[in-house]
Amino acid sequence: MAKRNNDNQTIQDVLKEFVDNNNLQSGLDKVNVREAWANLMGNGVNNYTTAIELKHNILYVQLSSSVLREELSYGNEKIIKMLNEAIGKDVVRKLVLR
Repeated sequence: MAKRNNDNQTIQDVLKEFVDNNNLQSGLDKVNVREAWANLMGNGVNNYTTAIELKHNILYVQLSSSVLREELSYGNEKIIKMLNEAIGKDVVRKLVLR
């Protein structure tokens, strides 16, 4: 059972402590990466994106268009940088386009 604190805390601190105590950060990172991909890439790329998965700091993106996959592979480092900036921390270290 969780300990009870008598001092006043902000909701942000309480939620951060809850996430840390229950090891939920990796799951939140996965959700944040999916949202960042959808926001940064726009409708054109999202229509061809079939799956997004984050495993061990490697982002696997499955695309249904081989032409789009080739085009995105040229800007691999830029995409990683943009995703990490959108999330606010260094979560994605490698991008694999399938």
